[in-house]
Amino acid sequence: MGRWLVVRNSRADWIALSVSLTQVSGMAAVTELVDRLGVIAELDEAVGPIKERDRGFGPGELMVGLACAQLAGQDFLVGLDRVREDAAGQKISPVPGLPSTTAAGLARRFTDPQWTAVEAGIAAVTERAYELSPAARRARLAASVTIDLDTSDVEVYGRKKRGVAYNHEGRRVGRPHVACWAETEAVLAAELFSGNDDARASAPAMLRRALKGLPRAVRGARIRLRADTGYFDGALARAALAEGAEFAIGAKRIAPLWRLLDGLSEDDWTDARDMTGAQVAVASYRPNWWPTGTEILIRRVKLDISQVSADPRSRRRRTLHPNQRTLPLDELGSADWIYAYSFICTNIDVSTPAKAVAVEYWYRHRTTIENLFRDSKHGAALRHLPSGYKEVNTAWMHGALLAVNIAAWLHELTGKPDGETVTGHGIRGGKAMIATLRHRLICVPARLISHAGQAILRLPPGHHLLAGILTTLRTLPAIP
Repeated sequence: MGRWLVVRNSRADWIALSVSLTQVSGMAAVTELVDRLGVIAELDEAVGPIKERDRGFGPGELMVGLACAQLAGQDFLVGLDRVREDAAGQKISPVPGLPSTTAAGLARRFTDPQWTAVEAGIAAVTERAYELSPAARRARLAASVTIDLDTSDVEVYGRKKRGVAYNHEGRRVGRPHVACWAETEAVLAAELFSGNDDARASAPAMLRRALKGLPRAVRGARIRLRADTGYFDGALARAALAEGAEFAIGAKRIAPLWRLLDGLSEDDWTDARDMTGAQVAVASYRPNWWPTGTEILIRRVKLDISQVSADPRSRRRRTLHPNQRTLPLDELGSADWIYAYSFICTNIDVSTPAKAVAVEYWYRHRTTIENLFRDSKHGAALRHLPSGYKEVNTAWMHGALLAVNIAAWLHELTGKPDGETVTGHGIRGGKAMIATLRHRLICVPARLISHAGQAILRLPPGHHLLAGILTTLRTLPAIP
């Protein structure tokens, strides 16, 4: 038996206010998952002690406590205090009683090596989640691995905030730098930059840390790296090659790449997959200091004049051929063709048109990490950095990314395998974003009562997701 029994309350007065009423009944599922995967213990072991006295909250409880508050919809550190006011909810929380002041104080005790060690704890949990997955799902995950790298700017306000800076758009931002395992949408490595830091400098180290965060059973799989034009640097490509990984990195639209178009004929272009008006071609060119065997994969997308802005600084206009980029709209509209071009440096096999189309289609799904950022910002609370101290903001970032991982692990372990994917708890049967989980699972009111020595959650009519998830989680083997 689990820690809680869940039943549907058939009485009409279930919503009556009382100390036994909680607004976060689904936190029982989060607690069950955290216990089954040993999240707190693994983080504690990886990070080590952060204070002299072996009492109170440890690093694992800090990270999980922040993640749970964000899963419950709390936007700031003070949200930890709001969570504590839910007496019944604290009884089913994995980290009850964590105050905001204590959390901020503990976060400021972390050292830089300990923040990196958080990734080792997450890696141990990711490996256990992989081992608990169905055999068919493990086989598919072990066949091919995709690592996505990207950054996202988080705008902040206040002149005294530390660890932030103005970016190229003139906004004052912090910049989370994240590496994720695309097939599971789980974060493997992360660090917090300021707005003027260049991710290319630390990208090779980030890739190596991400590869160490993979389960041991999948490290021998075919591993491919995807990154956008912000990582256009031969150092990252060489690092991928040294680690036995293939790469596809977006290239900046520099003059030598534009000149490649002069050597292509119409017969060299092949229609792209599932993208209207798009075509793909391959050109042999290798930028200086890039690995031997690098090819340039080119995609062009036919545009209508209504899709092009008159502003020469617009993003879409910068993708046009240089001969068209400076033309006014009336002259541009009279052209026989208008194409937006993208260039990708890759050492993946693109020797035939079919292989080139397949690689471009795979690279286009780099939006997986964009969905991860969207989930961490709008599902968790990474849309802002709440403290003036960089250490506290780093903890907040790791808490938000841990919330994303909890959603990913819940999807992998309680969803149903369906071909190459997993049918989860989303509205359309796919992976549920955090906001959906909050609405359908976590923030469902319930009454917590005690009967015959057991805690029972009485849910409102029509809410059966929690019971099903708890039943599935309790079939998993416990940690020895």
